[in-house]
Amino acid sequence: MSAAIPTEETLVIETPERVPLHFALASIGNRFLACAFDHFLQLLFMALVVVGLIWMGKIAGFYESLKDGPKWVLAFLIVAVFLIWSSYFAVFEWVWNGQTPGKRWLRLRVIREDGRPVTFWEAAARNLLRIFDMTPFPFYSVGLVCVFISSRDQRIGDMVAGTVVVREREAQAPSFEQVFSAPTSDAALRRSFKPVPFTANIHALAEREIEVVEVFLRRRWDLDEMPRQWMAWRVATPVLQKLRPSFDIETFTYEGFLEELLHRYRASHRFTD
Repeated sequence: MSAAIPTEETLVIETPERVPLHFALASIGNRFLACAFDHFLQLLFMALVVVGLIWMGKIAGFYESLKDGPKWVLAFLIVAVFLIWSSYFAVFEWVWNGQTPGKRWLRLRVIREDGRPVTFWEAAARNLLRIFDMTPFPFYSVGLVCVFISSRDQRIGDMVAGTVVVREREAQAPSFEQVFSAPTSDAALRRSFKPVPFTANIHALAEREIEVVEVFLRRRWDLDEMPRQWMAWRVATPVLQKLRPSFDIETFTYEGFLEELLHRYRASHRFTD
């Protein structure tokens, strides 16, 4: 199992290869602003549902006001408002890989404590308990206290679901000038990380395994930072297990390793082909 090691403002997740991935914990201020924006959208959606039903009712001649409308309309309204209120956060965090509109605006993301993306079950669990964090309604007093006393800035819902809220750093993609001044035209062969020296027999790898590495390095900057780190770990893990390389753990990074691996492999095959 991966171990999560908390520090002051950073969550360090140690992978099975004992390589740390660093995630910046979201500040209370940013979380509050994101949550306030999401609640504003919830209220806006609810208001639109109410206004839409009243307007359609008047057009159809069903009623003059919501109070005098058919009971099924009132029941539909109650169900719609309840669904918007109860499922807004869970559905967005599930579909948007840990983000709601408010979190996306402030570049925050919910992830599991082991660094993996949240599933529907984690998203549902942390948000079903939101009502307890909001006590007394709607000030989030219990949630704020839990965030202050938690070493990982978790509210009750996060503790139960095993999740944390982190801040996405700006992508480390090369700048425009770096891209067009670099002698390497293939993005897969362009170095963006410090090379990772290692000792291993790279000829033990099959061409299809190298192709996976190459495709990831070519397309990685289309991903946000955390999904990119996660994919780098997923691509590198089977390679590390197969090669069993020796390297300096202090300077190891997954992307630096994959870049060095691809360069060595292509260089060796250029001279042997």
